[in-house]
Amino acid sequence: MSKEQQELLDEAYKNYKRLTHKINEKNHYGEYSKWGDAPLISGVQHLTKDSFIQMIKINSEFSEKWRLQIEERELSDEESIFHYEKELYSPLRIIDPKIPVMPTKLITLTYNDKTIESYE
Repeated sequence: MSKEQQELLDEAYKNYKRLTHKINEKNHYGEYSKWGDAPLISGVQHLTKDSFIQMIKINSEFSEKWRLQIEERELSDEESIFHYEKELYSPLRIIDPKIPVMPTKLITLTYNDKTIESYE
């Protein structure tokens, strides 16, 4: 996952945590607490970041609720070669001459109508 994708993912998870913070803690009156500038979304369990990402990938309703979509697909041989050669002859290789790895997967991350693609 690219740095830009990771930043979008961090932003989405931060928003998720803010809205679900302390959802499972009850005050001494037996009521669920409310924190932050928005009421908590009832019935949402606080997930770890890894679990949040997995839920986004496998549950379209959960993905829509948090306005985050992560799609991964395997590249065809032709696509893989094309993106490998594109990286191989990139002007950025002058700055960082690491030998590029043949990509096998396309990762598309969309959050709040911003989409970023990366190849792995």
